[in-house]
Amino acid sequence: MNPIVYLESSVISYLTAKPSRDVVIAGRQAITSDWWENHRQHFELRVSALVEEEISQGNAMAAQRRLDLIQDIPNLVISDAATELAELLIKQGAVPKGSEEDALHIAIAAAQGVDYLLTWNFKHINNAATRNRIVKIVETYGFTCPLLCSPEELGALT
Repeated sequence: MNPIVYLESSVISYLTAKPSRDVVIAGRQAITSDWWENHRQHFELRVSALVEEEISQGNAMAAQRRLDLIQDIPNLVISDAATELAELLIKQGAVPKGSEEDALHIAIAAAQGVDYLLTWNFKHINNAATRNRIVKIVETYGFTCPLLCSPEELGALT
């Protein structure tokens, strides 16, 4: 079986967004498209109801493009353990208050034994300054922390 990748909402948004004139965003869009076209087949993809909720927001046509993209990707369960772990990540300061959804993405992936959490969220999820704290809390709770990475990083592994 291929490794499991949890697609966080930012990846889906970059993949379906109109091309940006912002250099950084355009670069991330290109990297995400490349990963989707050339690397995703090496992985089992997963999303969650939280991802569906987040990508359903905003412009109705854009939201529908995002939802269409993931329609055949299986959902991970948001278990009680994931909810408790997300609360612990917030309480212990690994993810700041006000970013409960980011903590829940990490916790869903960890509770379901996912290998990689794919994200462009460098602020609260794939953050070098907080990654070690996140991993320690997840492992103390009894789970293995998925590798928190961007499409660029995961593309380099395949």
